[in-house]
Amino acid sequence: MRLLQSLLGIGAEELNPGQMALRAILTFVVSVAIVRLGHKRLFGKATAFDLVVAIMFGSVMSRAITNTLGLLGIWLAGFALVMMHRLAATLSYHINLFGPLFKGKPVLLVEDGQMIRSAMRKSHVSRGDLEEALRETGSDADLSRIRQAYLERDGTISVVPRSGEARVLEVAVAGNVQTVRISVD
Repeated sequence: MRLLQSLLGIGAEELNPGQMALRAILTFVVSVAIVRLGHKRLFGKATAFDLVVAIMFGSVMSRAITNTLGLLGIWLAGFALVMMHRLAATLSYHINLFGPLFKGKPVLLVEDGQMIRSAMRKSHVSRGDLEEALRETGSDADLSRIRQAYLERDGTISVVPRSGEARVLEVAVAGNVQTVRISVD
């Protein structure tokens, strides 16, 4: 036991490079095991909720490498964070109230080809940001071809184009005049 404490620098005033390297290797293995117990989404395309947990996890686990304190307590703290993430994600899935609380809500930016300027202003999305998202989805910058665009919970902008079929507008004119049908592509 004493040899292990010496190798890991437990209780030492300062860690030497070999002790830090061994702690880094062990912390890497433990971190991978802990993350595997969590959700894959923790380090995927993340919402603010996922990002905060990932940053906190990295911060906690880095202390296991450079701190002379016991490793087990630090690893346990990292495990607790990942399990809290998993619990919050599970609650968000099963109870509708928790989803928006932990992950946020998408914001409608364009409806039927019209920008919703108040939503764009509140979300700090410029017309240039919106046009970039349109180009990324293969749409041109013609908003009239867009049915909806959302600022998603992960910060990306998703675009729902209008269907390829033409819209038909009927204009009724009073005074015994026939109805005029206009097809808009």
